[in-house]
Amino acid sequence: MATIHVDVVSAESSIFSGEAKFVALPGESGELGILPGHTPLITRIRPGSVRIEMADGGEEFVFVAGGILEVQPNSITVLADTAIRGADLDEAKAMDAKRRAEDEMATRSSDIDFAHAQSEFAIAAAQLAAIARFRRKK
Repeated sequence: MATIHVDVVSAESSIFSGEAKFVALPGESGELGILPGHTPLITRIRPGSVRIEMADGGEEFVFVAGGILEVQPNSITVLADTAIRGADLDEAKAMDAKRRAEDEMATRSSDIDFAHAQSEFAIAAAQLAAIARFRRKK
């Protein structure tokens, strides 16, 4: 069975490194599915879940808050702005961040503040969706 090496890293640390049969993640223009031997690709990724089907049959979920994806025929590298293992996601923190972003959007003092709040809201909403997805897989 063909596999591809996957690395998911953030500025803080390496989150995942291993062999996979398939990887799915939120690309800039929609959901991407990557198999071994995929055509080389570099693209931005949106906040959301990276689902890794490992060579041993297990699955790993990682939440990313955006970043860059590089695909080579034998390797995938996800350079994430922020990356959190699915098991480490905190729903209460994500809900609090979403509420704060909603409040900031409602009381914005400038377009820059609104854009920042919108970005924070999108990340928190994607994190909550990732938590729901991770729980369904358990």
